[in-house]
Amino acid sequence: MRTKLAWLLGLVSAANGAFMLTLPVVWYPLIPGVLETGPFNAHFIRDIGAAFLVSGAALVWFANDSRARPAALAAAAFLTLHALVHVHDVLAARESLYHAALDIPGVYLFAALACWIAWPQADLAKGGLHSDQMAVAPADRRVRKGLLL
Repeated sequence: MRTKLAWLLGLVSAANGAFMLTLPVVWYPLIPGVLETGPFNAHFIRDIGAAFLVSGAALVWFANDSRARPAALAAAAFLTLHALVHVHDVLAARESLYHAALDIPGVYLFAALACWIAWPQADLAKGGLHSDQMAVAPADRRVRKGLLL
């Protein structure tokens, strides 16, 4: 389930980032609520697009290789900080509650899902880590052992 969500969230985030980077003038009026955030600024939109592209790529990488967890955690951190900026704007009365509601699927839910995907999960029934995390441990020890020789 987490792998499929990582793929989906990663591809959607990367596609959004690529869209922002390549066609900011088209992206700006197309996304609900964006027009109300301030005047069009292509450079700023491309900056944020770069962060979305990298975050999406990190989640796709993690979907393919559980050793990319640090990259997925960085992606989750960006998406969470992005969501907190939106929360701050609502609390500071710079954005309306209506705008906050528009942000639920693409901002708040994405951040929550990214955190859930990237966070290491304990297997409570077995008292240890999930199998994908356990598979990395022997390889990690081999790499460290090889580096110490």
